[in-house]
Amino acid sequence: MNRNGLQVLARDRLADARALLRSHRYAGAYYLAGYAVECALKACIAKQIRRHDFPDKKLVSDSYTHDLVKLVGIAGLKSKLDVALAADKTFELNWTIVRDWSEEDRYNFSISNAEARDLYSAITARRTGVMTWLRNYW
Repeated sequence: MNRNGLQVLARDRLADARALLRSHRYAGAYYLAGYAVECALKACIAKQIRRHDFPDKKLVSDSYTHDLVKLVGIAGLKSKLDVALAADKTFELNWTIVRDWSEEDRYNFSISNAEARDLYSAITARRTGVMTWLRNYW
């Protein structure tokens, strides 16, 4: 999958999460919202690979993770994230909510309405959402 495909996938998974929230399907909404962030981070990583260049094996191998904190580092965004966190307490709170997402949450059927809505809001907030921040780098 290429960078554009990952961007489309991130947008689509957020739309799916919104639809699931409206249908009171909180566990699915939670999982897909976090997965959207994972796809956005992978789009940031894909941006690093120049056309016709053979990608670094470690970069490619390390990218096959679902750990959002690790993906931030692989994408080269750690220092930019640190600056954003220090500059905006609301963004910091949103990142704290998002970073705890795990692909293992797909098996967690006890996600509450509040947890799903908090994650979705932390990702999609217009000025301080994690996805809003990631779109600057993908």
